[in-house]
Amino acid sequence: MTATGHDDGDELVTVIMPARNEEQAIGDAVDSVLSQTYRNLQFVVIEGGSTDRTLAILEERQAEDARIEIITNALPSIPVSLNLGLASARGRWLVRVDAHSTVPPTYVEDLVTRLREGTWAGVGGVKPGVGVTPAGRAIAAAMGSRFGVGNSKYHYATSVMEVDHLPFGAYPVELLREVGGWNEHLVANEDYELDYRLRQRGGRLLLDPQIVIAWHCRQSVPDLYRQYVRYGKGKADVAMLHPASLAARHVVAPGLVAWVALAAVRGRRHPAQALVMISPYLAGVALATRQTRATLEDDADWIHLPGAFAAMHVGWGYGFWAGLLRGMLRPGTPLLPHQGG
Repeated sequence: MTATGHDDGDELVTVIMPARNEEQAIGDAVDSVLSQTYRNLQFVVIEGGSTDRTLAILEERQAEDARIEIITNALPSIPVSLNLGLASARGRWLVRVDAHSTVPPTYVEDLVTRLREGTWAGVGGVKPGVGVTPAGRAIAAAMGSRFGVGNSKYHYATSVMEVDHLPFGAYPVELLREVGGWNEHLVANEDYELDYRLRQRGGRLLLDPQIVIAWHCRQSVPDLYRQYVRYGKGKADVAMLHPASLAARHVVAPGLVAWVALAAVRGRRHPAQALVMISPYLAGVALATRQTRATLEDDADWIHLPGAFAAMHVGWGYGFWAGLLRGMLRPGTPLLPHQGG
């Protein structure tokens, strides 16, 4: 037995972490993986051509712990990095850890325990946001609000449940290879698309809120808006690739953006009517701000909440429409990855 109570014969687990220009967060992220109670790890970091000290920090950690393997990816693509990690995996299970996050010491052990039940194609935990600026703290709170993120339960779930999508999930390596890994044609939403294909072949996904990912969210409202525009574009790509994956909740934000655009046109001649049109949403933002404000440790941070809610909703909705337009103007749609056998 090892000092942590594990038998040296524990099956190998592969942890993969794509990273690019993460010098502020990569040290803590890597250290949280190296501190796992489950010691039999292959830790593959896919370095995406960073221009800061990310690679130097990784090499320092590698010199201290031989479990770290560094792979270079010249393409600025997360799905490509993930597939490079999958191709290098020697473990039975694969755990993805985000370079913007830290995980508790029992994270891998808890995931593997669930996967060993044999019921689940994938397992994941909740990812409450971590803010370090006033806006970042407000953003983290907004992302824990149902008004803010809708049915994305991995932000706020408190009970174990079966879900349609996992954040940074853990999966059997062979299963990932059978479905062809992540879709490299996608610029975002690659995790949801992978989970959709797993569910289409009968796989079930488990969300366990006792498994917690401390995820560093965006720290300014403009950065949050740009992130959600990218998310919306990624959802449009997935919707064109898998039309049946589109649920009613996915069209709420695009519907809001279309309604606001209509109100703006109407407001050129009838500003009062435009205000009436958007007043239900403004009231919703006001109510959600009041409710979410109570969760903030520093009450002064609340001033950023309305902007955070609007950035998520408008950014996602605009990105979705922009993604659809881009898809219609370009020849063809993203292709499915190769289906292994």
